[in-house]
Amino acid sequence: MDNAQTRGDARARKSILNSLDLDTRLLGMIGAFVVLCLAFNFVTDGRFLTPRNIFNLTIQTVSVAIMATGMVFVIVTRNIDLSVGALLATCSAVMAMAQTVVLPTWLGLGLGHWAIAPLAIAAGLATGALIGGVQGWLVGFLGIPAFIVTLGGLLVWRNVAWYLTNGQTIGPLDPTYQLLGGINGTLGESLSWGFGLAATVFALVYMATNRRNRRAHDFPVKPRWAEAVLGLVAAGAILGFVAVLNAYDVPARRLARIFEARGEVLPEGYSAGYGLPFSVILLVLIATVMTVIARRTRFGRYVFATGGNPDAAALSGINTRWLTVKVFALMGVLCALSAVVASARLTFHSNDIGTLDELRVIAAAVIGGTALAGGSGTIYGAILGALIMQSLQSGMAMVGVDAPFQNIVVGAVLVLAVLVDILYRKRTGER
Repeated sequence: MDNAQTRGDARARKSILNSLDLDTRLLGMIGAFVVLCLAFNFVTDGRFLTPRNIFNLTIQTVSVAIMATGMVFVIVTRNIDLSVGALLATCSAVMAMAQTVVLPTWLGLGLGHWAIAPLAIAAGLATGALIGGVQGWLVGFLGIPAFIVTLGGLLVWRNVAWYLTNGQTIGPLDPTYQLLGGINGTLGESLSWGFGLAATVFALVYMATNRRNRRAHDFPVKPRWAEAVLGLVAAGAILGFVAVLNAYDVPARRLARIFEARGEVLPEGYSAGYGLPFSVILLVLIATVMTVIARRTRFGRYVFATGGNPDAAALSGINTRWLTVKVFALMGVLCALSAVVASARLTFHSNDIGTLDELRVIAAAVIGGTALAGGSGTIYGAILGALIMQSLQSGMAMVGVDAPFQNIVVGAVLVLAVLVDILYRKRTGER
C-alpha cells in the first residue's frame, strides 16, 4: 500500500512538472544559485543577502553578463573568443582617450560638453565592431581556428590598450558617461517601481500572446493554472527585485550634497532609495534584444542551424563565412558596451580592466547551458550563469578567501559545469 502511494505521489509530482513545462536545467541552476546565496548568507552572518550587497552584486554582474549574451552566439556556432577581456580594455581605452584628450582638446568641445559621452561611446562601439569583424573574417574566410585568432587577440588588444594610454590610468571620465556605471546613475524609487510594473505587464502580455499564438497553430499549451503560476512567479521575481534595490538607502551625506547642489536643505528624517541602476536597465534591454534575435530573426535561426550542423547549413544556402564575421562583430559591440559599464563604474580607465573576464564570460555561458559542441544555448541561462559566478566570487571575498584561491574555485566550477552538461545531454539523449 505504501509503495503504491509513493508511486502515485511521484506520478503526481511528475504530472505537475510536465504541466508547467519547465526547463529542468534552468531549475537546477536556480536551485544551485539559491543554495549558494543561503550558504554565503549563513557564513557571513546575514550580510550577503542585504539590500546593499545585492545592489553591489547586481552592478558587478552587468559587465560580464552583457558579454556572456554574445558569447552564447559564438559558442553556439562552434567557435570561442578568448579576447573579450582584452577587447574590452581596448574599447575602454579608446573611449577614455576620446573623453579626456581627443574631443575636449583636439576638437575643442571642452570638458563637460553634452556631446562628449555619446561620441565617445560611438567611438567605442565602432572600435569593438571593427576588431570583432576582423577576427571573424580571419576565422570565417581564412579558416584560422577561432582559438588561435582570439588567443592572439588576447595578447594584441591588451597591449594595444596599454599603448593607447601609455600605461596610465585615465580619468575622471565624463559625468554623463558615469551614469551607466551603477551607483552613479539610478532611477530612484518611484521610477524603479514604474519600470518594474511595466516589465511585469510586458512579461504577462508576452506569456498571453505566446499562448494565443500556440493555440492558433494547434500547438500544445500549458493548462491555465500552470500559466497563472508561472505568471505569478515572474511578477513576484520582478517586483521583489525592485523592492530589494529600493530598500538600499542613499547615505545621508550624499543626500545632503545632492540637496546642496540644488540650493536646498535636506529635510530632517528624509531618506531615499537608490532603485534600479541604469546599467541594469541596459542589461535588461540587451537581453531582450538578444533573445528576440535568437528566437525571432533569420540571423538567429542561421546561428543555431550552423552550430547544429555546419555542413548542412552551408549546403542549404547559408553563408556560414559571412555569418561568422557577423557573430564576432556582434561580440565586439557587446564588449564595447561592457567597457562602458565597467569603466563608468570605476569612473576611470585602468590598465587591468577586463583582466580574466574571458574566463568569467566563457564560464557564465557554459554554466548557463550553452553546449561547447555547438547548436544550443540560451541568453537567460548565460545571464544566470554570470550571476552565479559573480555571487561565488563576491561571497568568497566577503568570507575572506584569497584571490588566487577564488580563481582556483572558479576554474573548478567551470570544469564541473562542463561535466554536468555532458552527463545531462547523455541522459536526455541530446547530441
